Amino acid sequence: MDEDQFTEYAIQLSIQESIQASKNPPPAYRDSLASVSEENRRIVSAIELGEIFLLQQLSKCTLAFGEADERGWLPLHKAAVQPIDQVLEIVLDASSLINLEQATLDGETALTLAAQGGHDGNVKALLEKGASPYTTNSKQESPLLLAVRHGSYDMVLNLIKNEAPVDQFCIKRWTAMHEAAKLGLSNIVRLLIRSGGNVNEKDAYGVTPLATAAEYGRTDALELLILKGGNIHATADDGATVLFDAAGGGNPDCVEVLLEYGASANMPNISGHLPIHRAAYLGHYLVLKTLIPITSKSAIKKSGLSPMHSAADGGSVQCLQLLIENGFDVNVLLAQYVAEIYEDGRKSPLYFAVSNADVTCTELLLKYGADPNNDPLNCFLVAVRARSYEIVKLLLAHGADVNCWFMVVNDTHFPTAIQYCLKDEMMMRLLLNNGYDTMIPYTASLWQSVQGAMKL
Repeated sequence: MDEDQFTEYAIQLSIQESIQASKNPPPAYRDSLASVSEENRRIVSAIELGEIFLLQQLSKCTLAFGEADERGWLPLHKAAVQPIDQVLEIVLDASSLINLEQATLDGETALTLAAQGGHDGNVKALLEKGASPYTTNSKQESPLLLAVRHGSYDMVLNLIKNEAPVDQFCIKRWTAMHEAAKLGLSNIVRLLIRSGGNVNEKDAYGVTPLATAAEYGRTDALELLILKGGNIHATADDGATVLFDAAGGGNPDCVEVLLEYGASANMPNISGHLPIHRAAYLGHYLVLKTLIPITSKSAIKKSGLSPMHSAADGGSVQCLQLLIENGFDVNVLLAQYVAEIYEDGRKSPLYFAVSNADVTCTELLLKYGADPNNDPLNCFLVAVRARSYEIVKLLLAHGADVNCWFMVVNDTHFPTAIQYCLKDEMMMRLLLNNGYDTMIPYTASLWQSVQGAMKL
């Protein structure tokens, strides 16, 4: 953060603290919340029912307009969330002694409520009466941000004309530009840019509006932000590139636009994952098809894992098929340093499919030659332990070692598969019928258990 950004940040904090102080009700006010007068109840009823004539008559009861209910709602707040402009105008005239920034117990002011509800006329009326466009709710969301979220161009324009700060951010440092990019509101993005909005502002996670548009697949907003200076090479705090977010979003048009403007498919995030891994894991077939020919084999190797692992882990049989058709190895193994992240030391794509009890992906991998005996903890043991009968049958049919054991946790010479089915007759018979060796030496206690199970 440079000096100018730090100064701007300090100013915004100061403004927000001042507004928050003005919104905090005094103790006497909080104590009187539950005790409202009959006149107040009639006023609230007239507001909710839109009874203009009755409300005009009650406007003389000025003290009742200053009474709040158990939620801290004044008649002003009630009027801000209803759709009849004249109702709010009457209430505003009758509430001339009330601070327009006074908040409900949930931290909402009349202006934030009106903006959140999409009531353009109410927002305009409140601004004309002097409501501050700097005001925020308890999440520090500004009226401008809330107006963008509602998708109202006119409301956004009105707030900007009344000097609403375009780059004001909420507690997560999320700006109106981020929100417009997320929703794909290109007309509002254009308006915010014309009004001085920063296209490269980062939120609390280091994400820019451009990355947000990419993540949510908003092609038009994405291209507009690029043309207005959005940095396609920006990375978030986790190292994710804009293209990585686009791969996760699944819109191939966004991916194509980014590639056209020079984005690289070979930039990993902090964990080493590339855009191709993201697309494969989430099952974004068309995006994966675009990324396969432009992602370098060296970048994939350096990452320590193949998109085959990602597709198997994500359960995307279509993506697995596509990768296999493009020459990716079904028996590729995780790099040792990646395998060590997992407690079971898994290495193969097949292991991911089996551990997820994914019959379809398991069948596809085995069909194309996946070796079921490639992992320290054999896939067969995983399937037996999970009682995945169909997967056990598939593995046995493709050469799984029925007599395998997991030497990492067991240094005695007996297959641990038997331990997982001592109380499962169906699984026990499946093992015995497929060559399980009952003559391998066991410990005395295990041998007694096996004999007992075999007599059932």
